[in-house]
Amino acid sequence: MAFRTPRYAPSRRALHWGIALLMVLAYVFILGRENFERGSDARLAMLQAHFWIGIAILALMLPRLLLVFSRPAPAVKPPLPAWQAVPARAIHVLLYAMLVAQPVLGLLTAWTDGKELLLPFTQIVVPALVSPDEGLAHRFEDLHELVGTAFYWVVGLHVVAALYHHFVRRDDALRRMT
Repeated sequence: MAFRTPRYAPSRRALHWGIALLMVLAYVFILGRENFERGSDARLAMLQAHFWIGIAILALMLPRLLLVFSRPAPAVKPPLPAWQAVPARAIHVLLYAMLVAQPVLGLLTAWTDGKELLLPFTQIVVPALVSPDEGLAHRFEDLHELVGTAFYWVVGLHVVAALYHHFVRRDDALRRMT
């Protein structure tokens, strides 16, 4: 009988990789907007795509967090030493916090800046939940950009750790999520 690596539930794997793809797309659209003239329809479309991808990430984080708390992760084999387990847990908590905070900060930035968030493929405006406030908009925008930049590093560390586990430590940490 062949040994099978215990894996995360299919729903957790789908949410993990789906959100990862959406994160890449969010960065592509926000960075790609610079290729278009300010005020152009193409630039607005890139920004709207970035907003809606962020909202999709936020919406997917609710079921993802419910699964995190309701379905424990399969144990890594061989088990991690404490000096690796504690930072691994901390990075995961930080990733989850960023995946919730970043879209919320983006929405707060847009709304306090007086920007309209249109339903995709329509001219229907989603009502803002906060009033415009230029000073507050700048603070939210700065924080959104700071978290976005930090996200590069945290996600990069997560990827490097996964590769370390797979190629150096040769445990099943990465295989559990594939």
